Order: sequence, then C-alpha cells, then structure tokens
Amino acid sequence: MNKQEVTIYKIGGGIIDDAAELTKFLALLAQVAGPKILVHGGGKGASTMMRELGMEPQLINGRRITDAATLDIVTMFYAGKTNKQVVAELQKQGINALGLSGADGNIIRGHKRPVKDIDYGFVGDLTPASVNVTLLQTLLAANITPVLCPIIHDGQGQLLNTNADTIASAVAVALAAEYEVTLHYCFEKNGVLRDVTDDNSVIPEINSRTYAELKQQGIIADGMLPKLENAFSALNQGVAKVIIGHALNIGSDLRTLLCLN
Repeated sequence: MNKQEVTIYKIGGGIIDDAAELTKFLALLAQVAGPKILVHGGGKGASTMMRELGMEPQLINGRRITDAATLDIVTMFYAGKTNKQVVAELQKQGINALGLSGADGNIIRGHKRPVKDIDYGFVGDLTPASVNVTLLQTLLAANITPVLCPIIHDGQGQLLNTNADTIASAVAVALAAEYEVTLHYCFEKNGVLRDVTDDNSVIPEINSRTYAELKQQGIIADGMLPKLENAFSALNQGVAKVIIGHALNIGSDLRTLLCLN
C-alpha cells in the first residue's frame, strides 16, 4: 500500500526577517496540496532586542550561545512573536495552522548539550525518540498544519534553544516510517550552485555518488557541507526526497533535488 505523502518545509532567518518575502512564501505554501509541516528559524529579531537591552549576542560557528537571559529573549521571539505572526498569516491564507514549541503537547523533547570544548548554555540536542509522531499524525489527520519553532524542552521543565535545520530533519526522519516524506530546505539561493557567484548555476539533481564527486572537486564546500550532510543523513534514514532551493521557488523546477540513487 502506498504511503500518504507529507511535505515538510524549513525556512530560515532570511525569510523570517523580511515581512514581504515571508508573506509571499506563506501564500505559496498555502497553495501546496496535502498534509504539510512548517519549521522556522529565528531571524535577527532576538539579537536586535538583546542589543537594545544592552546585551551582546554571542555566536560561535554560527551557533548561538544561550545563557539564561538569552533564552528568555529567544523564547519570546521564536515561540512567541515570530511563531504567532507566521500562524496568523497562514490563517489569513486559509490554512488552519497551529504554532508549537517543543514543550507544547510534548511534541519535541531533547536534552541539554553536554559541555565539551564550548559551553553553549541552554541549547538542546535531539535523540531518535525526540519527536512525538502520534501527536503530529493526529494534527495532520485533522487537516491542521503544525508550525514548529526552534524551542524544545527536556521533560524536566527546562526550555532549550535548538537548531531549526536539525528539528526539520528529525521530524522528517521520525515521520518517514508512516509517510512518504519530502523535506524542503528553503533559503536565499536557488539551490546547490556549481558556481557560488552565479545564482543560475543550479545543480538540478545530486545523488550519493555525485555528492561524493562534488565534494572532492570542492564545488560543495563551506556552509553547504553541513546542509547536505544533514540532507543525506535524512535520506539514509527513510526520507524519500530532500529539496534545497529559494523559498519563493517552491513548486518550480529551479531547485536542487537530493536523492540516494
């Protein structure tokens, strides 16, 4: 029996920070048929508010150091203002959406990242059992679109700041046993580029063999490496397809399709 299709979209700060672009993206998302889930990142609003309060954001390798005061700010922004703005806009577009942090309905539970070389503070890591698949199935069956922010919990009353790419991948993998899952990573580029200076040099399809070749040639490098490592990890754990492309090109052929074969 064929599995039901579910599409998961992850959008980052570049879209979140631009109200006009976000509205366009959500209008496109509303036109996508079938069950879907949206995972969003944080954007720059939390950092802006921190500076207004005399706090200096700390990031190492693009990862936010989250002390107790920072956690308060990012929770207000990510789980509050940002999440509810997205949900309100989807309601305007006719999509019945429900905004959730990981604590809501125990939908995503993780643990505080252990201190090794760097103490990231209240940052969460996920396990294979982190995602509450039963609740997601219930929401999707009721034609409700979950909108997940990057704040999770540890089951002991502690909220944790977590990478949105990681959440999207974990949700996709967790649902793959029951659904045919396509995961979209939506960002500011048209896809994986053969030439980073040419936004039209999109590589239309990458499989596990060509991925190894592109890495060896140095075409896939720097910030694109962890994106594709996450993508192929998801594919190897049952996700049907991963698509990387511009947030305003969803549904078009201008994107990169990642698959195993």
